[in-house]
Amino acid sequence: MSLAERRTGTGAAPAAVRPGPAAPVALGIGLAVLATVVWSGSFVTSRALGDSVPPVQHAFWRWVVALAVVAPFGARRAWRQRALIRRHLGFVLLASLLGVTVYNTLVNQAGVTTPAANMGMIMAASPVLMALWDRAGGIRLGPRRVAGLLLACAGVLLLVGGGTSFSAGDLWMIAAACCFGSYSALLRRRPDGLDGAGFLFTTFFLGTLMLLPAHAASVAVQGGFSATPGTVLPLLYVGIASSALAFFAWNKAISLIGPTRAGIVYYLQPVCVALLSWALLAEPTGWAQVGCMALILGGVVLGAGSRT
Repeated sequence: MSLAERRTGTGAAPAAVRPGPAAPVALGIGLAVLATVVWSGSFVTSRALGDSVPPVQHAFWRWVVALAVVAPFGARRAWRQRALIRRHLGFVLLASLLGVTVYNTLVNQAGVTTPAANMGMIMAASPVLMALWDRAGGIRLGPRRVAGLLLACAGVLLLVGGGTSFSAGDLWMIAAACCFGSYSALLRRRPDGLDGAGFLFTTFFLGTLMLLPAHAASVAVQGGFSATPGTVLPLLYVGIASSALAFFAWNKAISLIGPTRAGIVYYLQPVCVALLSWALLAEPTGWAQVGCMALILGGVVLGAGSRT
């Protein structure tokens, strides 16, 4: 395995998260930004489909589409590494459960009753959990990174506390934030030598398989949904862009810059979700929210770009 492969996240994750040249760090931050922006659209989609597609069926077909997209690139690699995957099956199953089966199902359930802007704001709590997992693992965060984390977190807290009303669906989003933060922290323990595309295909496959019984129960109890452009096109977006593209970008970002720095970039999400929900769903955005977003952006710039 070449040094280039390890630095791009297709090889050993522990070697890739060590401080390196500026180019891999910039690439990692860019990939984290890409994943965050694309995922912001998925929150808007979850909200938009909340009344037409049952949450479990939304999640199931999202991952079926994602699996079909990733299969040409990852299936053969996963097969070649089947012995390695079997040796680390517990890790792979846990990653599949947290990142695929549970996380997006909770997001979709929240979208039934929670505005998209609220969903993005609550999900912004997940970087705190990523940082705590990093610190528990003995990783030194450094003063600039902590300062950026706190500044972005302050912006989120002010945004949430600015008169936003909460619904029962916000509890689902809190659970989703915990799942995603734990999944991201888990990625730095990816087994040495496990190929990035093969890992992605395997987690998509196992996560979809674990969703199958819940999907069958949902169809039996709630009935199916109508396949119209208004349902199929959003499902294609979350399956191709928010799943295949964004997860691949995020996993590589974690391997390059680690979960804490990527988590600070993730604070951009409430900004992106608020703007998208304002543009596409006519959810209101005021000047107070704009000011809080500026705090979040400042924290991202301060913390994500620092080496200490």
